[in-house]
Amino acid sequence: MTISSAARVDTWEMVLVHRVFRREFRILPALIRAAPPGDTTRAEVIGSHLANVAGALHHHHEAEDELLWPVMLDRVGLRADLVHRMEAQHERLGGLLGSIDDLTARWRAEAAADVRDQLADVLAQASVALDEHLGDEERELLPLVSEHVTPAEWQALNERGREAIPKNKLALVFVGAILEEANPKERAMFLAQLPAPARLLWRLFGAGVYARSRDKIRRG
Repeated sequence: MTISSAARVDTWEMVLVHRVFRREFRILPALIRAAPPGDTTRAEVIGSHLANVAGALHHHHEAEDELLWPVMLDRVGLRADLVHRMEAQHERLGGLLGSIDDLTARWRAEAAADVRDQLADVLAQASVALDEHLGDEERELLPLVSEHVTPAEWQALNERGREAIPKNKLALVFVGAILEEANPKERAMFLAQLPAPARLLWRLFGAGVYARSRDKIRRG
């Protein structure tokens, strides 16, 4: 099935979210390595943030595994190899994320130097693997998505992805993390999709809440 040009989905939001994941996985290894041994307060600040980021990536990949790859395999014919490559990359990243989850919990508990360094090393490996996967997905798979996935199917995937947005104060941090990567057009489109109460909260408090959280993580 090929979607008519007038009904094709725009995958801009997924690309924007990808930029957030790339940024966080790129900068976090150095922040972790810079944390003093035994400083459980610093380990908790960074570790809590990393747990949220890794959890969001887990959720993002689970949504694709359940809602996108089966649809693509049913429709892309000779490009099934590409979808299987995406699945294999998810499996590799899943193993790395499992190690990150374990090491993050151990580091938050005691802030041991050896665990800190292991965590930073695994996270750096995950960053490389993530860059490769997201690059392949954006260059090769998303153009096929626009041709073969219906707007309703894409909306279902986006709605599953938004389930990862927290329902408390962290929601403003989540929105801020995305808007940091957005250009003016993307910023307007992203905010327009938020419920009216969320847009009001962002306008009143969001920038300040996000800036304080970001600076606490990145500056110590």
